[in-house]
Amino acid sequence: MYRHTVHYYETDKMGVAHHSNYIRWMEEARVAFLDSIGWDYARVEEEGIVSPVLGIECRYRSFTRFSDTVDIDVWVESFTGARLRFGYDMKNSAGQTVFTAVSEHCFMNPQGRVMRLKRDCPRLYDVLMSLAQEKAEKR
Repeated sequence: MYRHTVHYYETDKMGVAHHSNYIRWMEEARVAFLDSIGWDYARVEEEGIVSPVLGIECRYRSFTRFSDTVDIDVWVESFTGARLRFGYDMKNSAGQTVFTAVSEHCFMNPQGRVMRLKRDCPRLYDVLMSLAQEKAEKR
């Protein structure tokens, strides 16, 4: 789990965190998640992999304000070897869900060509596939 504290600059005139910040917090949490599984961005880039965001689906459930803490759970929602979907659940300090989302990513080399991780980076492929299978078994 990743914890973010809402900064003053992230709020609007009403004192509510602007909706665009939740996307940034997703990235912060995703980077921390990858680090926790031993695949921080530096290591991914050393393997010659870039992983652009293809899309984001999100749902705002409640709002947050300056100095609120937001706990963000991240997991591998699904993984095909070519596409990866992360799930996100953000809760406030009272445990109330304030935001849920999914982000979809692909894998490319630095020249912009699509990669197949099973062939091009089997160690990362194995980790992501294992996490996706664990998620599927919990359903």
